[in-house]
Amino acid sequence: MARFWVIAAVVAVAFMIYSLVDCALADRSRIRGPRKFVWILLILLLPIIGGLLWFVIGRGRATRPPVQRRPVAPDDDPAFLDRLRREADQEERIRRLEKELADLDDDPAADPDGPATPEGPSKTDGKDGTDNADRRDA
Repeated sequence: MARFWVIAAVVAVAFMIYSLVDCALADRSRIRGPRKFVWILLILLLPIIGGLLWFVIGRGRATRPPVQRRPVAPDDDPAFLDRLRREADQEERIRRLEKELADLDDDPAADPDGPATPEGPSKTDGKDGTDNADRRDA
């Protein structure tokens, strides 16, 4: 019978120490009822009953922020898919503009300086602006 009382005393002391540590380390927002130091006094003055009251009444549940589920893969994320669509549209616009610019460069009528002549040297090769044909005649 003596062993039972020794084991019960050890369990009571361990429970009281666990209750004290749990109360002392508890976040202020999780404590219900009186303040933290009142709970510590209750646990010390009423070892088993104070600990039980702490776990039943004083210790509130941890409030978890709502978990926001994120898409698992990028192709499930609507923001990612929208960004891909915008980038593809922009690339398509760039391709169209580049094609229009290339078409304008190829169109000789659109060139304000006139068409480029691949005929060779021009007739006015002299520095004074005279024709080569005029020089030969003279």
